[in-house]
Amino acid sequence: MADKEIVEKILEKVAAEGRTSLTAPEGRQVCDAYGIPTPEERLATTAEEAVAQAEEIGLPVVLKIVSPDILHKTEAGGVLVGLATADAVADGFRSIVANAAAYDAEAEITGVQVQQMLTSGQEVIIGATTDTTFGKIVAFGLGGVLVEVLKDVTFRLAPLDRDEAFSMIDGIAAAEILRGVRGAEPVSRDALADVLTRVGILVTDFPQLAEVDLNPVLATPGGATAVDVRILVDPEAAREPVRFSQEEILASMTRIMKPASIAVIGASAEAGKIGNSVMKNLVNGGFAGEIHPINPKAAEILDRKAYPSISDVPGDVDVAVFAIPAKFVPAALEEAGRKGVAGAILIPSGFGETGNIELQDQVVAIAREHGVRILGPNIYGYYYTPENLSATFCTPYDVKGGVALSSQSGGIGMAILGFSRSAKMGVSSIIGVGNKADIDEDDLLTFFEQDENTELIAMHLEDLKDGRSFAETAKRVSVRKPVVVLKAGRTSQGAKAASSHTGALAGDDKVYDDILRQSGVIRAPGLNDLLEYARGIPLLPTPKGENVVIITGAGGSGVLLSDACVDNGLNLMEIPPDLDASFRKFIPPFGAAGNPVDITGGEPPTTYRNTIALGLEDERIHALILGYWHTIVTPPMIFAELVSEVVSEYRAKGIHKPVVASLAGDVEVEQASSFLYEHGVVAYPYTTEKPVAVLGAKYRWARSAGLLG
Repeated sequence: MADKEIVEKILEKVAAEGRTSLTAPEGRQVCDAYGIPTPEERLATTAEEAVAQAEEIGLPVVLKIVSPDILHKTEAGGVLVGLATADAVADGFRSIVANAAAYDAEAEITGVQVQQMLTSGQEVIIGATTDTTFGKIVAFGLGGVLVEVLKDVTFRLAPLDRDEAFSMIDGIAAAEILRGVRGAEPVSRDALADVLTRVGILVTDFPQLAEVDLNPVLATPGGATAVDVRILVDPEAAREPVRFSQEEILASMTRIMKPASIAVIGASAEAGKIGNSVMKNLVNGGFAGEIHPINPKAAEILDRKAYPSISDVPGDVDVAVFAIPAKFVPAALEEAGRKGVAGAILIPSGFGETGNIELQDQVVAIAREHGVRILGPNIYGYYYTPENLSATFCTPYDVKGGVALSSQSGGIGMAILGFSRSAKMGVSSIIGVGNKADIDEDDLLTFFEQDENTELIAMHLEDLKDGRSFAETAKRVSVRKPVVVLKAGRTSQGAKAASSHTGALAGDDKVYDDILRQSGVIRAPGLNDLLEYARGIPLLPTPKGENVVIITGAGGSGVLLSDACVDNGLNLMEIPPDLDASFRKFIPPFGAAGNPVDITGGEPPTTYRNTIALGLEDERIHALILGYWHTIVTPPMIFAELVSEVVSEYRAKGIHKPVVASLAGDVEVEQASSFLYEHGVVAYPYTTEKPVAVLGAKYRWARSAGLLG
């Protein structure tokens, strides 16, 4: 149990003195209060005191300067190690104090820390920092010099449980070192996990702790000890963003996505105007609710009565779509707020994206005052196909299905729309979030979690306004529905200035990568991957285990498919002797069983049919990857039809396994791939990587959702 009272008193003293950091002795007291082991130590104010304390602790010892004004003790010449005699300790004390005075003549010298010297153990770093996106996060990696050179570190949201702590320990590239190499004993994973969880609890209990840096922590087979402690304090680190409750989000989002009445502010009868396009799409898209054009200069637009102001519309209005210049939005939003609209869809640009933060803040303040949620500004609008709702200046979309897509960029939104139309992908929703002045991905996830029309959520984003809220919501949602994210801006812009190792290591993309994974999110490396995952994952049945088998008509494809399996974290099954014998009954003597199962290229359709049927029938096999090679004996469409037939046959028997296919050959394989996709088999021409990547994404979701047993 943590002793919060001790930490509270220390922080009160630090605040009263106007300091931004704790001294080393204060840091040790905090660690002691939270059960984090530290070496035995004393605080000496004279050389004689230092000698007496060193002899009491036991030589050799380490000496460290203690000053609230000197954070980087080594740079100030304020650390000496391995002092093994009384004379060395006395001389060391005087030397350290002199070095500190030379480093900063104004620095307040509290004394010198006399610390037990630990001589064995693997150095690791354990820390916590305040991330601008995710708030309090815990870090773990190899410590000492290695952490600066290798930057082999992993992150999780604080607080974290023991399973998450173990995943951090096992998640660094150098985890093998901790398990023991070349005869070395493994370090105590339990002890490391204990320190990690305690640090997470500490910064959660005291959010004003901007950074906690334990580096190094010496890990041994018997425990883990924080040798050096650095703690920074900043009241701003405790500030949290404005958050709505789940009930509030659902109430507003339901009215926005399923409105009974929509007003278009800036509606126009003139072709080429955004207000005209929005009106046409609402009408031509088949929206069955009321559509009210708002234009003080028109009596009627598209056979709908026009009103000078939204205030003049009879009855309630759920959504107001703004198609007017940015400078007119505040006044119109005031009227919409008084009308009681749930959502303001701000299509116009000219807000924060152009540097006009003041105007954007103004409209958010107006919306907050009236309880209106804002989508945008600077967006193309949104679609919700179950309601035939196309509140956008783009073209309507009518292929209904279970995929919900969103984008932060208008250009990416157009790509999403075009791909979806071209691939005939069934969509429940397409939403532009733009500047995210208010509604963001967390709000969308909350709605789509309970939306019976949505099976998968795919999101393009450049940043997260409230990463912690998103991660917590995604973790809950992804247990039931896959969440796929394309995070733009993966490359580092250089290490940001930071006052500790932990802060410097918290590069934006690494934090995103680790925490999205912690939340069960499937991360897509590129735009096409995002779209193909969105298209393919819902088609694939959830696998019941990890055993993947490749059946191929071309050895070269088998090799590439095997590589792709490794790249995507898939487990190629070791074929047992009885199953190997069963496969060999259907393939020629010069073929190869094992895995991949190579039936060779000259085989008739029956060979494909029999081997695929065996793969579906044997319950030890959990997923199939098919590699097809274009031949005269088995033309592409013959292959596609037989695969479709045998998969359908076994699904009718209640056997549902994911099946993906890679087709190599002349242009006819394009038609064959399309046919397979239309019949529930994820298939691609000219690539061995893409079908395996989609299968790998399905597996990543199934694992994180705990569906593989």
